[in-house]
Amino acid sequence: MKKILALILALVMALALVACGGGSNTPSNPDNPENPGTTDTKIKVGMVTDVGGVNDKSFNQTSWEGLEALAKEDPSFEVNYLESKTDADYQTNINTFIDEGYDLIICVGYMLADATKAAAQANPNQKFAIIDDSTCADLPNVACLMFAQEQASYLVGLVAGSVTESKTVGYVQGMVSDSMNLFGIGYITGVLEACPDATVLQYNANSFGDSAGGATAAKDMITKGADVIYHAAGGTGMGVIEACNEEGIWAIGVDTDQSILAPDHVITSAMKRVDVASQDISKAVKDGKFEAGVHLYDLSNGGVDLAPTRDHIPADVLATVEAAKEAIIKGEKTVPTSTADCPAFTLG
Repeated sequence: MKKILALILALVMALALVACGGGSNTPSNPDNPENPGTTDTKIKVGMVTDVGGVNDKSFNQTSWEGLEALAKEDPSFEVNYLESKTDADYQTNINTFIDEGYDLIICVGYMLADATKAAAQANPNQKFAIIDDSTCADLPNVACLMFAQEQASYLVGLVAGSVTESKTVGYVQGMVSDSMNLFGIGYITGVLEACPDATVLQYNANSFGDSAGGATAAKDMITKGADVIYHAAGGTGMGVIEACNEEGIWAIGVDTDQSILAPDHVITSAMKRVDVASQDISKAVKDGKFEAGVHLYDLSNGGVDLAPTRDHIPADVLATVEAAKEAIIKGEKTVPTSTADCPAFTLG
C-alpha cells in the first residue's frame, strides 16, 4: 500500500511540474498583463477623406490604397477610413478616430487643415498627418506631407505644349489655394515653354466632387479650340476626362495614373505619390520615428513624376521631358511656385 501511495504522489508531483513549468512555447509579454502570452498589439491608422470621397480615382483613393497595401504587407497595421460628405464631417470623423484610440490620423487634403489644427491642439498626445497643407507645421504632433506638384505639372505642361495642334489647351482646377495654385503655375509654365504662343484656358470649379461641372467646363474649352486639357480637380476631374474622351481630345490626369479611365485619350498624368507618403509616416509611427513638420516629396525622391503610362507621348517629346526632369533634379532648373513668376496663371 505504501508503495502504491508513493507512486501516486510521484505522479501528482510530475503533473504539477508540467503544468507550472515552461510547457508552453508562447513568449511572455510583460506589456500585456491581461494576456501575457501574446504580442499582437496593432498600430491603428485612420484616414479621413475630403469631400471627394475614397473612390475619387485621385488622391483620396491613392492614399487609401497605399494604407491597404501596407496592412497587407505588414499585419501589425490596422487601417480604416472615414468619408467626409461635407465640410462639417471633418471634425466629427477626426474625433471618432481619437475616441477609438488610433495611433495616427491621416487627413487628406488642405481642406481639412482647420479641423486638423483644432484637433491637434486639443489632443497634444495624438499623432496626425495632413496631406497638401503646411499651416500646421509648427505643431509638435502634426506631420505635413507636402508635394512639389508644380514639378510634375510642369512636365505634363511640356507634353501639352508639345502635342497641341490648335495651340489652345485647357486647365481645370478644383479650388483656389496656395497649394492648388502650384498645379496651374507649373502646368502653364511648361505649356508656354514648349509653345510660347499657346493660349491656356483656365477654370476654377470651386469643387472637388462635381463631375458634371468638370464635364461642362471641359466641353466649353473644347468649343473654344482646346485639344488638350489638364485637370487638378479630384472627382470633378472625372467629368473633364469623360468629356475629353467623348470629344476625342487629349486629357491629362492628376495624382495617380488615370489612363485607365480613358486609355485612348489620357495622354499622361501628373503623379503624386500620396500612397508612399501615407505608408512612410505610418511606418515612422510604428518604428517610433514620427517627426512633425514638413515632409517634402519631389522629383528627386520620387514623390512626384510623370505617370508610367507613356505610350501616347511621341519619343522626341518624352526625351524633352526627361531632360527637363533631370535638370530639375540636378538643381539646374527651378519651376516657379508663385503667381508673380507666372503671370499667365489667372486663377490665383
